[in-house]
Amino acid sequence: MMRRWWIYLIAVLGLIAVAAPFVWMLLGSFKTDGELLRVPPTWLPQAPTTANYEELFSKANFPRYFLNSTIVALVVTAGNLTFCSMLGYALAKLRFRGRTPLFVLVMGTLMVPGMVTFVPLFVLVTNAGLQNSYPGLILPFLVSPFGVFLMRQFFSGLPDDLMDAGRVDGTSELGIFARIMLPLTRPALATLGILTFLGSWNNFLWPLVIAQTEDKYTLPVALALYSTGQNAQHYGLLMAGAVVVVVPVLVMFLAFQRHVTKGIAVTGLK
Repeated sequence: MMRRWWIYLIAVLGLIAVAAPFVWMLLGSFKTDGELLRVPPTWLPQAPTTANYEELFSKANFPRYFLNSTIVALVVTAGNLTFCSMLGYALAKLRFRGRTPLFVLVMGTLMVPGMVTFVPLFVLVTNAGLQNSYPGLILPFLVSPFGVFLMRQFFSGLPDDLMDAGRVDGTSELGIFARIMLPLTRPALATLGILTFLGSWNNFLWPLVIAQTEDKYTLPVALALYSTGQNAQHYGLLMAGAVVVVVPVLVMFLAFQRHVTKGIAVTGLK
């Protein structure tokens, strides 16, 4: 009983340590700059105001940045769900020459740091004329090695008898994949979708170098650039922008966390 009490105490302290900065950011977005700089600081806003959000969406062109982030994140997520599931199914269930070396190659790319391929990828995108465009922001991330590995692991756990039954009924290979096998991978798809959306939404370095004009900025880039210069001291506005960046992915993760947990557990990832 005493051991369980200590576990609960440590869990509560950990939760407070993790949640406190986000709660402070959310409450701070409803404060004036004067109250944010007050010593000693106040926890709850003494005079709550939505002026920071009104300025954020009226003067800082944040609706455009929000739209850019949404388009990029949704298309990247849809691409990963489509192509990673196809590749994962092929590597797990189809028999073809070179399947094992191909899977080893996919696993090998997981060990390569992103910074190693960053410059060659930038040169490739630039030479293709995709700089400062949506395709330039999206195409390099439509398929991820992690997504292929995740889906391959999940498909490997599904019985081959389902495929044999589909072939006996005259179903094509594409039909077996789309109508029989793919619906069984919903936990893995939810996991991949959430992780991909979160990574794309928070991606900063690639949009920073690809987006050359303000109309192509995503939220993380815009918020980082807006925190410098004459706006560097506008803490309330920066906190409101941070809330706009964080809340969508937080809500999505909370809504699908059950599927994420199940998907990770079934695929054996720790």
